[in-house]
Amino acid sequence: MSREIVAGVDGSPESLAAADWAAREALHRGLPLRLVHAWRWEPLDIPLLPDREGQKRTAQDVLRDAEATLARRHPDVRLTAEVLADAPVAALKSSEERAELLVIGSRGHGALAGFLLGSYGQQIIAAAGRPVVAVRSRDGDGGAGRQGGEIVVGQLGGPEDSAPALRFAFETAAARGASVRAVRAWSLPPLFAYSPESMALADEAGGLVPYEEKALREALAPWRERFPQVPVAEHVEIGSAGQVLLSSSGDAALLVVGRRARRGAVGPRIGSVAHAALHLAPCPVAIVPHDE
Repeated sequence: MSREIVAGVDGSPESLAAADWAAREALHRGLPLRLVHAWRWEPLDIPLLPDREGQKRTAQDVLRDAEATLARRHPDVRLTAEVLADAPVAALKSSEERAELLVIGSRGHGALAGFLLGSYGQQIIAAAGRPVVAVRSRDGDGGAGRQGGEIVVGQLGGPEDSAPALRFAFETAAARGASVRAVRAWSLPPLFAYSPESMALADEAGGLVPYEEKALREALAPWRERFPQVPVAEHVEIGSAGQVLLSSSGDAALLVVGRRARRGAVGPRIGSVAHAALHLAPCPVAIVPHDE
């Protein structure tokens, strides 16, 4: 089955910026782009609201306007558009089967204008089985000036834990002709976590810092071999994962973060590192799910 990039549009400047980013990414990857707008008839007893046909026409107009704008800006993109008769989360979830990635818009920075808290966007990211890229509206172009630059990716745990995020980062860099900066954060273990077995591994590597550097090299090794054309910088720093990633992404074109595909007591969760990246990163953020 052929893959495509799927972008959700809702008529907002943020969603148009996301669609614009998705169009450029589609060109880089040589994939078609499908715009989707979720609309479901919600009859409410409020006379000022349009009737069903009026709401449907509004939904179609939103999609038609976005399609026309992208066709004008990116005439070489293979573009389709579709109104999906469902709620936004379910609509984008239903688009995953053919999606290489999903692209959505976000509102910006800060506690008051942070990333889609309590909204459809966070639900989509938490529930998606495919990578989701969140794009902020940036002077109307979705951060076009950063396209093709450095891809920053977080590496945590062992090679298997971060393999999906690393794969996505290297694939994106290869498609753009960009470089990858792989970031691994670490912290001193609490006293009770020290054991002869765990410290023996660090001693063999020459200390805790060399041990972390070795862990990053081992995680990167298969992706360096698979993508030899991609320049790679390695960054190991003590600190929380969220803080280290954010401090490393000031000039990034894209920040890539892994997310465990797990459900919490109140439903799917995106995790603290992804949450920090989505709130505060100065660039588009890709959240890549992986199994426990």
